[in-house]
Amino acid sequence: MREPIVTPTGIERFFPEEDIIVSKTDLKGHITYANETFLNISGYTEEELLGQPHSIIRHPDMPRCVFKLLWDTLEARREIFAYVLNMAKSGDHYWVFAHVTPTFDEFEQVIGYHSNRRVPDRKQVELFTEVYSQLLQEERRHTDWRMGMEAAGKKLLSMIAAKGMEYEEFIFSV
Repeated sequence: MREPIVTPTGIERFFPEEDIIVSKTDLKGHITYANETFLNISGYTEEELLGQPHSIIRHPDMPRCVFKLLWDTLEARREIFAYVLNMAKSGDHYWVFAHVTPTFDEFEQVIGYHSNRRVPDRKQVELFTEVYSQLLQEERRHTDWRMGMEAAGKKLLSMIAAKGMEYEEFIFSV
């Protein structure tokens, strides 16, 4: 099934600070589990989400290079933290601070991915709105989306390096 085409409304949604959005995916990023908080904030039913690519909630203002970094990190069998702008079924958006980890079986083989998302601090949302805007501009400067994603990824890493940090340090220093 193809992902539905949703148009952003510009309206922000919020979820309670004590709640955690939880989802699990298979190795291809298809949703295998979504908790009640995820269903509530996204506006999708469990039936609509299960089996769908996690990108069903991807907001068009989210740079591709951030997802490339996420997938590269997961494929290296490491966890990653990221600020992510998501889009609900209605087109409303919501920000999360995501912690994504590989799920291993008893033989240490990766069998899927697990993501917990919390409410981010508003200062971080403001910072990452600006950072992501710059990365999107870089991505859109290129006619080939892959070249744009690569150029924006380099820009992100150079922005972080300019602060004398690695990504993991940067994400927790803001």
